[in-house]
Amino acid sequence: MSVETTDLRPGYAISRVIKGGWQLAGDHGPVDRADAVRDMEAFLDAGITTFDCADIYVGVEEMIGDFISDVRARRGAEIAGRVRVHTKLVPDLGLLENIQPADVEAIIDRSLKRLQVEQLDLVQFFWWDLSLGNPQVGLEVLKRCQEKGKVAHLGVTNWDVAETQPFLDAGFDVVSTQVQYSLLDRRAENGLTNWSAENGLQLLCYGTLAGGFLTERWLGAADPGFDFENRSLIKYRLIIDEFGPWDRFQQLLGILQAIGDKHGVSLSSVATRWVLDQPQVAAAIVGARYARHLPMTLEVFRFALDDEDRAAIKALLDIAPGPSGSVFALERDRNGRHGRIMKYNLNTRPDDKVFGG
Repeated sequence: MSVETTDLRPGYAISRVIKGGWQLAGDHGPVDRADAVRDMEAFLDAGITTFDCADIYVGVEEMIGDFISDVRARRGAEIAGRVRVHTKLVPDLGLLENIQPADVEAIIDRSLKRLQVEQLDLVQFFWWDLSLGNPQVGLEVLKRCQEKGKVAHLGVTNWDVAETQPFLDAGFDVVSTQVQYSLLDRRAENGLTNWSAENGLQLLCYGTLAGGFLTERWLGAADPGFDFENRSLIKYRLIIDEFGPWDRFQQLLGILQAIGDKHGVSLSSVATRWVLDQPQVAAAIVGARYARHLPMTLEVFRFALDDEDRAAIKALLDIAPGPSGSVFALERDRNGRHGRIMKYNLNTRPDDKVFGG
């Protein structure tokens, strides 16, 4: 069994499962930093060479940087160079109206320092509110950073067609769009997938396992409501509400379990495989703090869904349309229940001044 790879652009290959980093940030439960950094090597050696993070995932760029530095020191630059890091540039909502080009480049320089690399493989751009300030300045700075060799490739995140098209029209080479996409949330199919195919973008999909809801842990479980300390679980429990009642979610888990039993894999592997099989999907981002579930993560590469499996899944999805509308539309409403749980100003912290003054 080998880990599948794909090219986002000629010469730039990534693993089709990406190790997610959001769960290593705050608000997701305790993390043993030393164990998390050490376990990253197991993913690399297994063939999961691509890691996802963001400048607003508190402490995660630094953790990946320590991992890369350690591998470089012990095993050499060639092995360390196999690591692909996808980070994000997410200026704070409160700064959008006044952010300057120098501020944006300062964030890139900080990511380079944190990750302990000379070039960022992929920077995925996001602007909380396109009606504020001049979002094009962000991508213009990133394009200049490309010319300087600080950034290799540009992507966007949490934008649909309407948000992304103006930047393509302005001549930016956007290689990917990172969006939430799972059996529970298929908003990417409402136009983004076809448009991406026409414009040379590929999808990097997060939420594939809905923060762990699409696992055996929740099969047969009673509805927990929203009493979670983990913000990720609140986010995806809201998505389940959009998908349908809890009983319908349980029906989905039962179908995935039956398919998994048939192929000798977990239901979560079935859920991930379904996403990987969708048009324009380059990779699925699977959150993992440690390597103890790595063997289960790798299952996705040792089986294939057949027509019977796909028909069983489709029959349920046809009566459970899930969230409607465009990608991130629900979350973009800062007064709605999806938007209220977001944190909008994590980039600049009192102990980590990027901007002057």
